[in-house]
Amino acid sequence: MALSAADFNYRRRKLISAVMLGAAATSAIGMIAVLFLILGYVFIQGGQAIDFAFFTELPRPVGQEGGGMANAIVGSLIVLAIAGVLAIPVGFFAGIYLSEYASTTFAGAVRFVIETMAGVPSIVIGIFAFVLIVRPMGTYSAIAGGFALAMIMIPIFARAAEEALKTVPFSLREAAMALGVPSWRIVLRVVVPTAGPGIITAAMLALARAGGETAPLIFTALGNRFWQEGLTSPIATLPVQIWEYASGPYADLHRQAWAGSLVLVAMTVGIIGLVRLLYRGTSFRQF
Repeated sequence: MALSAADFNYRRRKLISAVMLGAAATSAIGMIAVLFLILGYVFIQGGQAIDFAFFTELPRPVGQEGGGMANAIVGSLIVLAIAGVLAIPVGFFAGIYLSEYASTTFAGAVRFVIETMAGVPSIVIGIFAFVLIVRPMGTYSAIAGGFALAMIMIPIFARAAEEALKTVPFSLREAAMALGVPSWRIVLRVVVPTAGPGIITAAMLALARAGGETAPLIFTALGNRFWQEGLTSPIATLPVQIWEYASGPYADLHRQAWAGSLVLVAMTVGIIGLVRLLYRGTSFRQF
C-alpha cells in the first residue's frame, strides 16, 4: 500500500529528527569524552607530582630537585584579583548597556569593538599592556599583568552578561513600569537580580579564560622565583612558571609543571564551584 504524502512527510521528519538528535548526542558525548580525557591525564600526571612542599616552598635553583610553586600560586591569585577588579565593573555595565539599548547606533559600535577585542590574539594584548603600562612604569609588575588579563576578560564578560540579561522576560519590566518604577531601578532591582546566575557564570567564565593565559603575562608580569615585593614589581604566576618548567631540560621541572597544571585546573573549577555554592544561599534581590 502506497504511503500518502502526509505520511511520507511525517516519516521523513521523524527520520531527520532522529538523525539530528543522534548527531547532537554524539557530538556532546565526544566533547565530554575529550574533556575528561584531558582532565584525567592532567590529574594522573599532576597527582603523582604534588606534595606538601609544592604548596609551601619556593622554587629551588635550576638543577636541584624539590621545591614548589607557592609564590606562583599566590601570584596568580593576586593578578586575577586585579584583573577582576578592573574588568568586572566595566564588563557588567557594558553588558547592561548593550542589553537595554541594543537597537541604538552607539550600542552597535560598542558591540563591534567588543567583538573585535575578543578576537585579538592574547600576545597582542600583552604587547599593548607592555607599551602602555610596563614601559612608562619602567618595570614589570602585577598591575601590568592584571591589566592585560582584564583586557581579555572585558569582552568575554560583557557579551556573556548581555546574553544573560536578554533572557529576562520583558513582562517583568512591564510589570515594574506599570508600578511607576524608574528605568534605572528596574534594571538594578528586577533585571539584574533575575539574571544573577547567568551574570555570575559569565564572570567566572571570563576569570577562567584569563587565568590560563601565558603570553600576556610574559610581557607584563614577567615572573619571579621569590615572593613578590609588591604590586609594582615582577610577580610569579602559574601559567608562566608552568611554561618555563615544561620547556626546561630537567625531569623534575617537568614533574612540577604537571603539578602546576593540575593546581591551575583545580583553581578554576574551585572558583566556579565556590561561587555557585555561595549563590545558592544568597538572593540578589536583597540588593
